[in-house]
Amino acid sequence: MRHTGENRGLSFQVTERKRVRLLINSDVKNEADDQYAIVHALLTPMFINMGIIAAHFGTWRTTESIEESYAEAKFVTHLMGEAGNVPIYKGATHALPDEQTPVGSEGAEAIIREALKDDSHRLFVVFFGPLTDLASAYLMEPRIADRLTAIWIGGGPYPNGRLEFNLSNDIHAANVVMSSPIPLWQVPQNVYGTMRVSLAELESRVKPHGQIGKYLFEQLVQFNSDPANVWPRGETWGLGDSPAVSLILDDLEYTNGYDTIPAPRITPDMHYIHHQTERMIRVYRQVDVRFTLEDMYAKLELFARRT
Repeated sequence: MRHTGENRGLSFQVTERKRVRLLINSDVKNEADDQYAIVHALLTPMFINMGIIAAHFGTWRTTESIEESYAEAKFVTHLMGEAGNVPIYKGATHALPDEQTPVGSEGAEAIIREALKDDSHRLFVVFFGPLTDLASAYLMEPRIADRLTAIWIGGGPYPNGRLEFNLSNDIHAANVVMSSPIPLWQVPQNVYGTMRVSLAELESRVKPHGQIGKYLFEQLVQFNSDPANVWPRGETWGLGDSPAVSLILDDLEYTNGYDTIPAPRITPDMHYIHHQTERMIRVYRQVDVRFTLEDMYAKLELFARRT
């Protein structure tokens, strides 16, 4: 599916040679921010959106996390109309049992298929939750390693690490990816945590813009108001998954935005062990919050005007 700018309400298009293929892997029903990143990606003409893989998010709230993520991805894309016309796949239902055994799924198969495709457009696979499906795909077909770039929103701050939700849902998978040759851009907890917004800002900049804007705002408010969800602060939220979109648009190469460091090994308590110097990954030290949010707001407003 190769959408043009007209499908997204934009008057400009991106030159074909500058476009990239994108697969999104999202535990979208875990909280309420993945939806924003998915919509942002679907409205971005630089992306040839190849599909969304629903990811598991443990059992803290439900025993049907993969089914809930799948249904939410279906609903969000339905609200997008033609711009949401992308395949939806189910990822692994649970974490890897160890670092040698993949958990097969249609999501892992989609990663393999897209990576091995004869296509000159660079492939990015972005992960808003655990790395289960990437690790499984690699264990099933190691040839994918040099045919994609993975962006992971997850892991604790460097250099030591700490408890972090996305990592906690599959530490084995993270270690598989860290020890693989797959190009990896990691956006750790202290960096994605800077993507702060207020509910008033979202009511002003998101809610007025069509069915999808109304839904994005209202589902977040509903989640924030649920007494069972104790961590939100009341009037603020973090759109921590959204940098996976903006870093493809501008990877901050010339603004000292990241470090290239040896990949760590991750302990069961989610600390980093710096044990080698050969396998390198990119770890972001900052993201451009203004650019990320304003690009999303503008695309959502322009999309709503023309639909």
